[in-house]
Amino acid sequence: MVTKLDSIDRQILRVLQEDAALSQRDIAERVGLSQNACWRRLKHLGETGLLKGSTARIDRRALGLDLVVFVMVRTRHHSADWLQAFRRHVLSIPEVIDFHRIGGDFDYLLKVVTQDMQSYDRVYQRLIEQVELDGVTSYFAMEAIAEARPIPL
Repeated sequence: MVTKLDSIDRQILRVLQEDAALSQRDIAERVGLSQNACWRRLKHLGETGLLKGSTARIDRRALGLDLVVFVMVRTRHHSADWLQAFRRHVLSIPEVIDFHRIGGDFDYLLKVVTQDMQSYDRVYQRLIEQVELDGVTSYFAMEAIAEARPIPL
Protein backbone atom coordinates (compact mmCIF):
# COMPACT_ATOMS: atom_id res chain seq x y z
CA MET A 1 0.00 0.00 0.00
CA VAL A 2 1.32 3.43 -0.94
CA THR A 3 1.33 6.04 1.81
CA LYS A 4 -0.12 9.41 0.82
CA LEU A 5 2.11 12.31 1.83
CA ASP A 6 1.39 16.00 1.95
CA SER A 7 4.03 18.69 1.48
CA ILE A 8 4.80 18.91 5.22
CA ASP A 9 5.34 15.14 5.48
CA ARG A 10 7.68 15.35 2.48
CA GLN A 11 9.60 18.20 4.13
CA ILE A 12 9.94 16.20 7.33
CA LEU A 13 11.27 13.20 5.41
CA ARG A 14 13.74 15.36 3.49
CA VAL A 15 15.04 16.85 6.75
CA LEU A 16 15.37 13.39 8.32
CA GLN A 17 17.27 12.06 5.30
CA GLU A 18 19.73 14.92 5.66
CA ASP A 19 20.21 14.44 9.42
CA ALA A 20 18.19 11.92 11.42
CA ALA A 21 19.97 13.01 14.60
CA LEU A 22 18.13 16.35 14.71
CA SER A 23 15.93 16.94 17.70
CA GLN A 24 12.17 16.97 17.25
CA ARG A 25 12.24 20.70 17.99
CA ASP A 26 14.82 21.34 15.25
CA ILE A 27 12.78 19.33 12.76
CA ALA A 28 9.64 21.26 13.71
CA GLU A 29 11.45 24.58 13.22
CA ARG A 30 12.79 23.57 9.82
CA VAL A 31 9.37 22.58 8.50
CA GLY A 32 7.38 25.35 10.22
CA LEU A 33 5.38 23.28 12.72
CA SER A 34 4.87 23.33 16.47
CA GLN A 35 6.70 20.58 18.37
CA ASN A 36 3.42 18.79 19.13
CA ALA A 37 2.27 18.85 15.51
CA CYS A 38 5.66 17.60 14.39
CA TRP A 39 5.60 14.82 17.00
CA ARG A 40 2.16 13.68 15.79
CA ARG A 41 3.36 13.57 12.18
CA LEU A 42 6.54 11.70 13.11
CA LYS A 43 4.49 9.22 15.12
CA HIS A 44 2.10 8.72 12.18
CA LEU A 45 4.98 8.25 9.72
CA GLY A 46 6.40 5.58 12.03
CA GLU A 47 3.06 3.85 12.51
CA THR A 48 2.50 3.62 8.76
CA GLY A 49 5.90 1.94 8.39
CA LEU A 50 7.30 4.74 6.26
CA LEU A 51 9.98 5.51 8.86
CA LYS A 52 12.01 2.46 9.78
CA GLY A 53 14.17 3.59 12.67
CA SER A 54 17.17 5.84 12.27
CA THR A 55 20.73 4.93 11.42
CA ALA A 56 24.07 6.64 11.14
CA ARG A 57 26.03 6.77 7.90
CA ILE A 58 29.60 5.71 8.61
CA ASP A 59 32.57 6.72 6.48
CA ARG A 60 33.81 3.29 5.39
CA ARG A 61 37.22 4.64 4.39
CA ALA A 62 37.80 5.98 7.91
CA LEU A 63 37.55 2.32 8.98
CA GLY A 64 39.94 1.13 6.28
CA LEU A 65 37.18 -0.36 4.12
CA ASP A 66 38.55 0.85 0.80
CA LEU A 67 37.28 -1.86 -1.56
CA VAL A 68 33.71 -1.98 -2.88
CA VAL A 69 32.76 -4.97 -4.99
CA PHE A 70 29.51 -5.61 -6.84
CA VAL A 71 29.04 -9.36 -7.06
CA MET A 72 26.72 -10.82 -9.66
CA VAL A 73 25.51 -14.36 -8.94
CA ARG A 74 23.85 -16.80 -11.32
CA THR A 75 22.23 -20.04 -10.19
CA ARG A 76 20.34 -22.96 -11.68
CA HIS A 77 18.44 -23.48 -8.45
CA HIS A 78 15.16 -21.68 -7.85
CA SER A 79 13.41 -23.82 -5.26
CA ALA A 80 12.09 -22.26 -2.07
CA ASP A 81 14.42 -24.41 0.06
CA TRP A 82 17.51 -23.43 -1.94
CA LEU A 83 16.54 -19.77 -1.87
CA GLN A 84 16.05 -19.85 1.89
CA ALA A 85 19.44 -21.52 2.42
CA PHE A 86 21.15 -19.06 0.04
CA ARG A 87 19.58 -16.04 1.74
CA ARG A 88 20.57 -17.29 5.17
CA HIS A 89 24.12 -17.98 3.95
CA VAL A 90 24.61 -14.59 2.28
CA LEU A 91 23.13 -12.72 5.23
CA SER A 92 25.66 -14.42 7.52
CA ILE A 93 28.48 -12.63 5.68
CA PRO A 94 28.81 -9.19 7.34
CA GLU A 95 30.77 -7.68 4.44
CA VAL A 96 27.68 -8.01 2.24
CA ILE A 97 25.91 -4.72 2.87
CA ASP A 98 23.28 -4.91 0.08
CA PHE A 99 21.65 -8.03 -1.34
CA HIS A 100 19.10 -8.06 -4.17
CA ARG A 101 17.32 -10.68 -6.28
CA ILE A 102 17.32 -9.27 -9.80
CA GLY A 103 16.08 -9.99 -13.30
CA GLY A 104 18.24 -10.31 -16.38
CA ASP A 105 21.37 -12.34 -17.04
CA PHE A 106 22.11 -12.73 -13.33
CA ASP A 107 19.89 -13.77 -10.44
CA TYR A 108 21.40 -11.86 -7.50
CA LEU A 109 23.40 -8.70 -6.88
CA LEU A 110 25.49 -8.26 -3.74
CA LYS A 111 27.39 -5.18 -2.63
CA VAL A 112 30.46 -6.09 -0.62
CA VAL A 113 32.56 -3.63 1.37
CA THR A 114 35.94 -4.80 2.62
CA GLN A 115 39.53 -3.73 3.21
CA ASP A 116 41.38 -4.98 0.13
CA MET A 117 41.57 -7.70 -2.51
CA GLN A 118 42.84 -10.29 -0.05
CA SER A 119 39.91 -9.59 2.27
CA TYR A 120 37.50 -9.79 -0.66
CA ASP A 121 38.95 -13.18 -1.64
CA ARG A 122 38.07 -14.47 1.84
CA VAL A 123 34.50 -13.18 1.37
CA TYR A 124 34.36 -14.83 -2.06
CA GLN A 125 35.60 -18.16 -0.68
CA ARG A 126 33.00 -17.99 2.05
CA LEU A 127 30.26 -17.12 -0.46
CA ILE A 128 30.90 -20.18 -2.62
CA GLU A 129 31.64 -22.69 0.14
CA GLN A 130 28.13 -23.73 1.21
CA VAL A 131 25.77 -23.31 -1.72
CA GLU A 132 26.05 -24.41 -5.32
CA LEU A 133 26.24 -21.46 -7.69
CA ASP A 134 26.32 -21.48 -11.48
CA GLY A 135 28.50 -18.38 -11.78
CA VAL A 136 29.93 -15.50 -9.80
CA THR A 137 31.20 -12.32 -11.46
CA SER A 138 32.83 -9.52 -9.48
CA TYR A 139 32.99 -5.86 -10.48
CA PHE A 140 35.36 -3.65 -8.51
CA ALA A 141 34.36 -0.04 -7.92
CA MET A 142 37.06 2.45 -8.80
CA GLU A 143 35.26 5.54 -7.53
CA ALA A 144 32.06 6.21 -5.60
CA ILE A 145 30.44 9.07 -7.47
CA ALA A 146 27.29 9.01 -5.32
CA GLU A 147 26.44 6.69 -2.42
CA ALA A 148 23.44 6.50 -0.12
CA ARG A 149 21.59 9.28 -1.91
CA PRO A 150 18.29 10.35 -0.33
CA ILE A 151 15.02 8.98 -1.68
CA PRO A 152 13.51 11.58 -4.01
CA LEU A 153 10.37 13.04 -2.49
